[in-house]
Amino acid sequence: MSENNSIIYLTKGRFQEIEKEIEHLKKVERPLASQRVGIARDHGDLSENAEYDAAKEEQQLLENRILSLEKILLRAQIIHSNDLPNDKVYILSKVKLFDKKKKKEVTYMLVSQEEANIEKGKISISSPLGKSLLGKKVGETVEVKAPVGIIEYKILEIGK
Repeated sequence: MSENNSIIYLTKGRFQEIEKEIEHLKKVERPLASQRVGIARDHGDLSENAEYDAAKEEQQLLENRILSLEKILLRAQIIHSNDLPNDKVYILSKVKLFDKKKKKEVTYMLVSQEEANIEKGKISISSPLGKSLLGKKVGETVEVKAPVGIIEYKILEIGK
């Protein structure tokens, strides 16, 4: 399966967030963008109308965002952490690690790239750390190449 047709694993919550965003973009933002294009068009000569060009560009960006989100949902497969064992690290695993360099514990949940949010402790399975953790078990150590050098993490716990 090519990169553009591969399955995107999402939690039910993230799937619903994307659905709501699409609905908002279509029902609220699209009519507003269309209205702005109409207002700008009414200002006269379109060949020298920067406001019209900007409104059309904004409208195109909006349509591209809608299309992008719809493609994600078409490829999405909803997964639940309860469907996965916690004998080793999988997508949706919550992993407690010990950062050997900083001598501190950190906890991350492994998610799809579309769901990653480092502020919420969600890292992508396609990130360097995510890739190195997949399939590993409690007690194992992983090395991750980072801009600051190689960082070692010991897996302390795997949960859901």
